[in-house]
Parts: sequence; structure tokens; C-alpha cells
Amino acid sequence: MENDKLETISNLFEGKEIRSIWDAEKEEYYFSVVDVIEALTESRDSKDYWYRLKKRMTEEEKSEISTKCRQLKLKSTDGKFYSTDTLDTKGILRLIESVPSQKAEPFKLWLAQMGKERIDEIFDPEIAMNRAIDYYRSRGYSDKWIEARLKGILDRKKLTDVWKENGITKNYEYAVLTNEIYQEWSGMKASEYKDYKNIRKESLRDNMTDVEVALANLGEIATRELAKEHKPYGLKANKEIAKKGGHVAKVAREDMEKELGKSVVSKENALNYQYINDNKLTKKNQVSEKNTKKLKENNNMEEKSGIKRNNKK
Repeated sequence: MENDKLETISNLFEGKEIRSIWDAEKEEYYFSVVDVIEALTESRDSKDYWYRLKKRMTEEEKSEISTKCRQLKLKSTDGKFYSTDTLDTKGILRLIESVPSQKAEPFKLWLAQMGKERIDEIFDPEIAMNRAIDYYRSRGYSDKWIEARLKGILDRKKLTDVWKENGITKNYEYAVLTNEIYQEWSGMKASEYKDYKNIRKESLRDNMTDVEVALANLGEIATRELAKEHKPYGLKANKEIAKKGGHVAKVAREDMEKELGKSVVSKENALNYQYINDNKLTKKNQVSEKNTKKLKENNNMEEKSGIKRNNKK
């Protein structure tokens, strides 16, 4: 559903540019507040409109939306970059609900419908399952792939239940253990795997081939069974088990690659587009680039030194 929200925000205001920037570390988009307000209200001074709206929301509605804004540098019409108020997807949705605009009404109705669907699913969970199947079919996934994907979701739930019994309670701990499994069998953390496939907020599993899905499921199933058997407690002990579970999938991957003569870890994704603007908010990439450049410089220096030594000899 989060992807649907993002698509809606991107396509809601035809002919109006909504500047956005991707935070790779938080895996979240941040949208320009003044751009959204201008598109909704067609105000001649969207900055002043936002100033007055922010003040009203803080004083009258006791909303904390202004405190959730991030000042990020976005490119202006003059080609220069200026610090601009931005909000993540959730914040933009909250903002749209607070702006009196006819253009916002269809979006508000969509939000209301989404809430009704959630209530219906509580009374009849099969509705949610059918919706998921329809969603995957509409995007061209085969029934065989869908079956494996849904089974994987159930297996994942069984694994997190075991982790919970073994003292894992925090979200970051689940992420650490998941990364341990992925790192072992694929050689990449989940975030690195996403970069490899050139996806951002989209689901990693939804962009895997059927072989990759099978290996990811195998790693998690093996981890679950090992955890049930050895009953590790706490993050450190569970990390060791997660690595062993990932190793089971790694062995299966290596055997298959040996027979096929090629890697089964694919760059392919299920998107019908590619991200062109690679303007990411992450210092890690910058540091990595500097380290790579420095490493190359050091290697060149070592090679030159070796040539000089050989010439002297």
C-alpha cells in the first residue's frame, strides 16, 4: 500500500512538478512542501501560504507536522540549490488532509476508502489475500511465483515468532538478523541488494526471481529450524544461528551455480522504469567513493614503486 501512496502523490498533480529527494539510509522519499501546496491551492505565494498554515496547525490543531519537516537542499528554478521544507510520505498525507482545496478532495476520499478496506479485512482476512493476489497478477507475476511469495510471507512470520520467543523485540534487531541471513547467502545486506537491483522503497522480495525467492525462503526456514533446535537467546546468539541458516542457502546457491555455470543472483527487477536521478541523501556512498578512489591511488603508487624497484634491479 505504501507504494500506492507514493504513486498517487507522484501522479496526483498533473502538470505540476513535485520536487522530491530520496534518503537511501532511511529508505524514504521527502517531498517539497511548498510544491505540494502550490499544486493544491494554486497560490501565488506558496511560501507565505505554508508559513500561515504551519502557524495555524501548530496553534489551533496542536499538530506537530512542522517539527517533522526536514530542511533539505532542492534545486530551484534559477538552477541553484536552496534549503527547503520537506516531509516524508506520511507527513505529506497529513498535510494534504489539512489543506482546504477541491483538488485535495479526491485524495481524501481515496484515503477514506483505504481505511474502509482495512476495516473490511479485519472481519474477512481473505479479502486482503485476494487483494494481494490481484495486485501481483496485475503486475505480470505468475501464479507459481505468487504461491511461493505468499508461502514465504507465512514462513517469515513463523521465523519472527521464534525470534520473539528468543528475546528479539526491537525492530532494528529483526533487521540485523535478516541482514545476517542475506549477507551469508547472497554476499549483500538487504539495502545493498536493493542498490544492486536499482530499487528503493519497493519490496526486495517482489523484485526477486523465483530462484532468489526460493533461496531467501530457504535461508529463513533453516534459521527458524536451527533456532527452534538450539534456542539461542538475545541478539548475539541469534546472529550466529542466522548466519548458519544463511549458510544453508549459500550451499544450495553454490551447487546450483556450479551446475548452471553462472550466478543466480540477478540485477533484474520487476519495475518498468529505472531511477535516473541518483540524488541520494547518504554520506556512506560519498565515503565509499572516496575510499575507492584512495584505494586506487594507493594501488597505482604501489605499482609504480614496484616498477621502479624492478628497474633498479
